[in-house]
Amino acid sequence: MTPKDVVLFGFGRIGRLAAREIIAQAGKGEQLRLRAIVTRNYSDADLTKRADLLRTDSVHGPFPGTIVEDFEGKALIINGHTVKMIAADSFDTVDYESYGIKNALLIDNTGVVRDRAGLSKHLLSKGISKVLLTAPGKGDIPNVVHGINHEKFDIKNENVFSAASCTTNAIVPVLKVVEEKLGITSGHIETVHSYTNDQNLLDNYHKKYRRGRSAPLNMVITETGAGSAVTKVLPQLKGKLTANSVRVPTPNVSLAIMHMYINKEVTKEQVNDILKDAALKGDLVEQIQYSYSNELVSSDVTGNPCASVFDSQATIVSEDKKSIVLYVWYDNEYGYTRQVIRFAKHLSEVIRLRYY
Repeated sequence: MTPKDVVLFGFGRIGRLAAREIIAQAGKGEQLRLRAIVTRNYSDADLTKRADLLRTDSVHGPFPGTIVEDFEGKALIINGHTVKMIAADSFDTVDYESYGIKNALLIDNTGVVRDRAGLSKHLLSKGISKVLLTAPGKGDIPNVVHGINHEKFDIKNENVFSAASCTTNAIVPVLKVVEEKLGITSGHIETVHSYTNDQNLLDNYHKKYRRGRSAPLNMVITETGAGSAVTKVLPQLKGKLTANSVRVPTPNVSLAIMHMYINKEVTKEQVNDILKDAALKGDLVEQIQYSYSNELVSSDVTGNPCASVFDSQATIVSEDKKSIVLYVWYDNEYGYTRQVIRFAKHLSEVIRLRYY
């Protein structure tokens, strides 16, 4: 295997978690190698602030290692790995090869543009060979949920990909299992989602309805693209699902409540057995975790590496046995980031053999 250079474009919540995870899995540098982080501006003061944000996280705790600011080299030395800090105000102006970076995978964490025309500008910069967006892609960009459809695309010839959204990654593994085993006639997905940086701390103007109201003080109904995004990954569900979201005053971990009408009569035990089997065997053991606990709450899921944590104790089956309600927890930051890294390794062809 040939190691793959990685550039993080944007250094927010997902960018910093991706940096942590790539460094944690670096080993001897034979897989993904974090070489650079791109932000809008650079100064020594900015470098110090970004290092501090990487060292400590209010949700995910301290970084398990060392971070040293290299002001002369304009870099962070993370666990001995030198990571260049590059300032850029556009996608196509950075000469990454001048930093010794070649044939790199660029992970765009900004979400500023989501279409092929915009994201392809990254490929005009010297040293970048592929782009992975950590948000739902528009148009014909492949939207990928690792474990579900990551092997359906030609990674040799396609250069722009999307890792979809945190919610899409959480619900699609469970939807795939239910569709294959029981058949879905129709359904509605309501996500109870932690607030994000897109909302305001206090009431203020916002271009979206309701999101301008104080995030720590309100539950806020807002739209989600999860329903339409699902069909890009599981086209057989097109037209069968609706979706909406409620933002709530918690900083991390979200919950998808999935109400589905199915083609077969089932009991609660049968539904749970189907999801248990998927969580313990086959292709989705990294994506689905089966929870037995009747004490599970949101904070228990913080730092969970799976995209979906299936709450078996909360499953509801109607009296006619053809309507089910499933509860799926997910760490919308870390669980999603792990999915991004899994797909990044697949794109880079550096995944090692696994035995389980």
